[in-house]
Amino acid sequence: MKTTIAVYEEAFKDFSPSGELLKIFTYPSPILKKVAKPVEDFNEDLKSLCLNMLYTMYKAPGIGLAAPQVGISERIFVMDIDYKREAVTRADGTNDYQLSHFNPMIFINPVIENKRGEILYQEGCLSVPGVYEDVKRAEEISVKFQDWDGNHHTIEANELLSVCIQHENDHLEGIVFLERLSMLKKNLLMKKFLKKKKKGK
Repeated sequence: MKTTIAVYEEAFKDFSPSGELLKIFTYPSPILKKVAKPVEDFNEDLKSLCLNMLYTMYKAPGIGLAAPQVGISERIFVMDIDYKREAVTRADGTNDYQLSHFNPMIFINPVIENKRGEILYQEGCLSVPGVYEDVKRAEEISVKFQDWDGNHHTIEANELLSVCIQHENDHLEGIVFLERLSMLKKNLLMKKFLKKKKKGK
C-alpha cells in the first residue's frame, strides 16, 4: 500500500531524483553518536539539503537516510518505502538500475508518540553496510513533524513505514540500529563489521 504525506504531493508530483551525492558516514564515525539539533531555519538551503539527501539515498540505494548519516547533526530524515529498483541492461551491454514509482517523504523535527504493538523486522543501515538483523519495534506510531516550509503535521504509521521512521529517528538520537540488539549480539556484529571495514581499507 502506498503511503503518501499529502503536504508533499504537489512538490513531488513529477519527481525525478537529482542533486549532489553526499558522503555517507559509517560506524563508528563520531557524528553517528551525537544527538542532532532541531532545525530552526526553513529556507532554500534546507530544501536543497533534503533533495540531496533523497538523491544520495536512492543512489546508495536505501529506503531511508538521516542527516547525521551525511555529516549534518540536524533533526531531518528522508524516506521512500515505495520506489521500485529494477536491473536493466543498457544498449552498450553494461548493467544498471532503473528507478521508478517514487514516493519521497521528508520529516523535519519529528516527534514519535503513541507507540502501539510490537513487530520484529529485519533491518539494515547505510551506515553499517552489509549487516542485517531482526529488530523489535513498535508496530504502530503517531508522528508529529514539520515539512520543509516549517508547517506542522501529524500522521499515523504502521508496519514498514513505522519501522523505518523509528530507525531513522534513532539516528537523530545518536543511535545505530545494532544498539537495539542484545549486548552479546551487538558486540558480535560490531566486531565483525569493524574487522571487515578494516580489511577493506
